Amino acid sequence: MKLNKKDILEALKTITAPGEGENMVDSGAVTNVVTFADEVIVDITIKNPSLQAKKKTEVDILQTIHKKVYEKAKIKVNVKVEAPSKPVVNEIKGKPIPGIQNIVAVASGKGGVGKSTVTANLAVTLAKMGFKVGILDADIYGPSIPIMFDVANERPLSVNVDGKSKMKPIENYGVKVLSIGFFTKPDQAVIWRGPMASKALNQMIFDAAWGELDFLLLDLPPGTGDIHLSLMQAMPITGSVVVSTPQNVALADAKKGVAMFQQDSINVPVLGIIENMAYFTPAELPENKYYIFGQEGAKNLAEDLEVPFLGEVPLVQSIREAGDIGRPAALQTATQIEEAFEEITRNVVQEVVNRNENLPATEAIKITTMAGCSAVKK
Repeated sequence: MKLNKKDILEALKTITAPGEGENMVDSGAVTNVVTFADEVIVDITIKNPSLQAKKKTEVDILQTIHKKVYEKAKIKVNVKVEAPSKPVVNEIKGKPIPGIQNIVAVASGKGGVGKSTVTANLAVTLAKMGFKVGILDADIYGPSIPIMFDVANERPLSVNVDGKSKMKPIENYGVKVLSIGFFTKPDQAVIWRGPMASKALNQMIFDAAWGELDFLLLDLPPGTGDIHLSLMQAMPITGSVVVSTPQNVALADAKKGVAMFQQDSINVPVLGIIENMAYFTPAELPENKYYIFGQEGAKNLAEDLEVPFLGEVPLVQSIREAGDIGRPAALQTATQIEEAFEEITRNVVQEVVNRNENLPATEAIKITTMAGCSAVKK
């Protein structure tokens, strides 16, 4: 069959190149198409430098031509990358917190996906690896970190640091913890407006004697609201981790969580996505996996959004039990849970290293107009 260049271009108009808003022909990504009998050569230039984007572009072109033009066509795709130059420094202003090397925000688009559980287990695994770790429980309205570390009845003491009175974080399992839960009664609801909640968080950040930390994990509340903006205005966050279950309802909100960090006025690097409750394996059938909430949804989302997939956590009863009694499950030795969190934590550390080597320091955001609070489509 003799292929027609016009038919090829019409077929390519049905797909987009990574990072382009319109189809790859009208956007100018396709620079040349040559046909000869049943052979076709497509030259295309994309802006995304990742290997994944190049592979996706090639596969999309192959599948589209085979489906819409001729299924036996012999196709060669030449992908060229012209990545836009990145600014050397960020325009937004802020100051680091003395003694804290990396601040990692753990977020989720919605509640109930196990974000606090993942944060607690990441923290104890980092501590087991020899890092100095702290957790700021930023979930003002539903603080759960004190329960998970068996310190719910503790109260931070006041210590003198360089002539100033500071809060001393509560420490357990090698992790320093501060939470609004330390300052309220167990049955007391925190009924605060945004500014009051933000002020309380600022005090726990800057009026605390954190000391030297390799990692400060921020356990953020669900959603993409006022608390998130306040924290990102208050401090330079190294990167963010988004937690989701595999089901579509959670993935839709996780996508918004990633989009929030990638918004131009915020611009916090997304270190990756963690899939929680990935599958269930009964103790009596250790080889079986039951995908109760769907299979590899968060992994596929990570690929679609072109962010790293950090790993998966199975749905295991002991994780919930360990959190309830205040001893994170990752502390259990020689278990499936320990292995899962060790792999995830190694990936998080590696992404932090990559981020620090390849990007300038993230500075605290400074939102001066309502544009910083706009809805964003990513």
